[in-house]
Amino acid sequence: MIVFFSLSLFLFIIGSMGLFILRKHAIMLLICLEILILAININFVTSAIFLDDLSGLVYSLINLTSAASESALGLGLLILFYRIKGSISLDLIILLKT
Repeated sequence: MIVFFSLSLFLFIIGSMGLFILRKHAIMLLICLEILILAININFVTSAIFLDDLSGLVYSLINLTSAASESALGLGLLILFYRIKGSISLDLIILLKT
């Protein structure tokens, strides 16, 4: 059990460091966000197995479904932005605010 929690902590640290370090690359931000969600789901599944409870597994399945839809939506927006601007740099996306 400690192995899975430490794996989850390691993945969470990698994902959060990626979110703070890689602020210029949109696809890498999506990948780091997925790593964070995966770490949380590993925690849910490990706790559900240890406590012999089904609610953690169900919540993990719902969380994975919402993460998949979020990734599909994010990649769709990036493809649309690439077709319009010709690049997916986050510097250009920030210019859309003005």
